[in-house]
Amino acid sequence: MAPDFSALVAHFTMLSLMAVGGVNAVMPEIHRYVVESHGWLTSGQFAAFYAISQAAPGPNALVVTLIGLQISGLPGAFGVTLGMYGPSSILAYQVGGWAERYAHTRWLKAVRSGLAPITVGLVLSSGFILARAVDSSWHGIALTAVTVLLMLRTTLNPLWLIGAGALFGLII
Repeated sequence: MAPDFSALVAHFTMLSLMAVGGVNAVMPEIHRYVVESHGWLTSGQFAAFYAISQAAPGPNALVVTLIGLQISGLPGAFGVTLGMYGPSSILAYQVGGWAERYAHTRWLKAVRSGLAPITVGLVLSSGFILARAVDSSWHGIALTAVTVLLMLRTTLNPLWLIGAGALFGLII
């Protein structure tokens, strides 16, 4: 199904205002929208775009640009990127000065404290969606589970785990 450009940009604009904690917090919704609801990408493509955006220098929201490019070409890349960055940047600028003035108030501290667990939950759900998209064999599921456990239980540098995962991928 051909994408409705204005609906695509509008959806990413709406997500921009919900992305408390950055684009990683809304990855499950992006996946649902572009993979499950519309079928514009496969889960594998989605995961590959995410991996590329994390490996490339620059902002991790590059994933949005890659998704827009795949779905609707250059206009899609510009449209969804502007939709994702524009509203949240304007809102952050406006709220930033206001929050600075009222930083000492109890209610603002409470709002900040309340947003932290929401952000953590959204980012964890993003990790789950991405793991589900790429772990199709028991080897991948086991590797992901072991990596998560090692990250939670040790102070091991994540680069060692990435290297071990790459080596594991070469062997299997």
